[in-house]
Amino acid sequence: MQRPLDQRRELGAFLRSRRERITPDEVGLPHTGRRRTPGLRREELAVLAGISATWYTYLEQGRDIRASDQVLDALASALQLNRHERAHLLQLAGHAPVTETEEPEPLPAEAAAVPLLLQPHPAYIISGNYDVLSYNQAADELFRNLTAVTDRPVNIARWVFFEPAARDVLVDWEPEARGLLARLRTLAGRHPRDPRYTRLIDELNAGSAEVRAWWPQYDVQARRGGRKRLRSPGGREVEFAYSAFHLAEQPEQTLVVYSDGRRR
Repeated sequence: MQRPLDQRRELGAFLRSRRERITPDEVGLPHTGRRRTPGLRREELAVLAGISATWYTYLEQGRDIRASDQVLDALASALQLNRHERAHLLQLAGHAPVTETEEPEPLPAEAAAVPLLLQPHPAYIISGNYDVLSYNQAADELFRNLTAVTDRPVNIARWVFFEPAARDVLVDWEPEARGLLARLRTLAGRHPRDPRYTRLIDELNAGSAEVRAWWPQYDVQARRGGRKRLRSPGGREVEFAYSAFHLAEQPEQTLVVYSDGRRR
């Protein structure tokens, strides 16, 4: 089955971005003089992966060639990919199920009510493309102006990159924004023909200099819980712990719940 040209180009760009991040020293290769580009040369990566340099060049150029599981595993190992990056590589190479364009199932009323039941803890449910499907009053107050725009769906990614208040609320704005973009890329890779993702990504690139600089770096990341520092409505800096739960019927719909951690 022939893969779409844009997916093949994504695969080539992803491979190139990872190749350029690895230095010869990291893989035990000797220095061979001045380099025109950062990281490994195509020929060096091909040697490390045990494949033909010409064949690898075709793969990075986005030509319609099919890589076997063994070749992809060898490339992933040579590129020192983590498990999320390896899964993304398989998706782009057509070795994992790709979700066709389809309308997401609506959020059931009983699921939509969960954030309300969690009040006063900030909580919301988001779709794969970060549309906010349900939220409670505490989340609306904590994430200032998140729901201020009424002519289109409320969206966490738009808020992070376009809403000035987000840079005040998110104490560590840059690492938080980079992480969100990496998670969005991971999910978009599973839906290469879904206009919900392509429209959002185009909008973010058009409106944010940071997205234009970071998107070509091809960072990928899975949704997970953790801790983050947020500035409360009263101006106090609070460290929150947050947990992410995937809905059984729609695993890309995610419930996110925040609880106060260490106060500063």
